[in-house]
Amino acid sequence: MSLREGRFVIAATGLRAEARIAERSAHVRAVAGGGDGARLARLIERSIAEGGQALVSFGIAAGLESSLPPGTCLVGGEIVQAGKSYRADAAWTAKLEDRLATKRVVIAGTDRPLTSMSAKKSLKTETGAVAADMESHVVAQLAARYGLPFAVLRVIADSAERDIPSAALAGMRSDGGIDVLAVLAALLRHPDQLPALLRLAADTRAARAALLRCDDLLGPGLGFGDLV
Repeated sequence: MSLREGRFVIAATGLRAEARIAERSAHVRAVAGGGDGARLARLIERSIAEGGQALVSFGIAAGLESSLPPGTCLVGGEIVQAGKSYRADAAWTAKLEDRLATKRVVIAGTDRPLTSMSAKKSLKTETGAVAADMESHVVAQLAARYGLPFAVLRVIADSAERDIPSAALAGMRSDGGIDVLAVLAALLRHPDQLPALLRLAADTRAARAALLRCDDLLGPGLGFGDLV
């Protein structure tokens, strides 16, 4: 594997904060879908047309396995969604495993946030996955369509044993940014959610710190091949 001159790795994220971390690596262009799979697909396809040579799903994930605490780094070897399975590029995945000292796992794709422990448990039972996110299946589908290699690097943010307060989702913008005022307005309506929101914020900070460490360990192209 190698990146040809003028080409780059496309990092698909949900949030702009994750995209900024991915783009710390040379030869990486990041796109943030904001939880909208169709929007993310359009952004990825545009980047492919402009020189994207490989795809990586990069960012935080929901834990489906209770033994995985926030900040756990995972490499996706297989993505499952809607009864279909996609295998990540073997060589790239092996390189991620080696550099990050972790193992490959099954990750589930979902089109909507997993806000409850029961939803996480149900998805684990259905798929056998240990984590889930809203971008990896979009990446896998487009990689298959365009004949491009893909990899998955995700870090647990919310554990399998926690619900997500609705106030946390109120601030999600379509461009992957966070509307703080919308979160505060939601809290005014549901002040009882404050403790859960603070726990989630702390867990998300731990996950982003882990993403930064992964980014530093992988270097240019987020570990994709020999760069030119």
